[in-house]
Amino acid sequence: MANSPSGDSIVGRITRLLETFDSTRVAQSPSAIARRAGLPISTTHRLVAQLVEEGMLERDGDGDVRIGIRLWELTTRGSHALRLRQIAMPFMEQVQQRVHEHTQLGVLEHDEVLFIERLSAPGSGANITRIAGRLPLHASSSGLVLLAFGDAALQQRMLTAPLAPVSAETITDPAALRRELAAIRTRGYAFAPGYVESVSTGIAVPVADRSGVVAALSVVVPRGAVNEAATVEVLKRAAAGIGESLSRSPFASRSME
Repeated sequence: MANSPSGDSIVGRITRLLETFDSTRVAQSPSAIARRAGLPISTTHRLVAQLVEEGMLERDGDGDVRIGIRLWELTTRGSHALRLRQIAMPFMEQVQQRVHEHTQLGVLEHDEVLFIERLSAPGSGANITRIAGRLPLHASSSGLVLLAFGDAALQQRMLTAPLAPVSAETITDPAALRRELAAIRTRGYAFAPGYVESVSTGIAVPVADRSGVVAALSVVVPRGAVNEAATVEVLKRAAAGIGESLSRSPFASRSME
């Protein structure tokens, strides 16, 4: 791939451009994209025009651009995440019907937890998680499960990197995090009161197929209003069902990475 004077490949520049879109910035001007992506405005205008022509981006009436349907179509086709979501959905619905709070499915992606599905009941408590949203591994119950059952290299990276707080109760001490990961492996689930938001508790369990842990199934409930043992039992039963279905599937016997 051709490189820019700065050394970026065309793929790298397009990736930086697309990464400027999120749930709070669904439509942007090319100038705003250039600023957020750190790209020259001329380069951004050229790439945006090409992506619009191919249907990867779409222009609105004000001249701003947004992610195009064509990009969604291509990234969804044959997606491992889509198959995992489809297999997990009936089991997630069972959890949601029992717990009546946010039910989430997260996977490990570039040393973060990426949430690929979420179900919420009317009146559910606070939860900042969104589909296609990310959280640090050390700060969320899903992330803690993925980290606890992850490989040694992943744990080493996380335990030697700065652990930024998401809330006042996020674990930021490496020694404390190491102890928590050991406890999660022993009991088989993560319990994270106030780690993301002070008013909420996250509870997560691993989802495993024949290859090992491939996802985390979690709920987010109002703090102090949860029967921990009963909720964990519901989650573990659903996770076992997902894992069994994954193991029978010819498509889902590998991790997201």
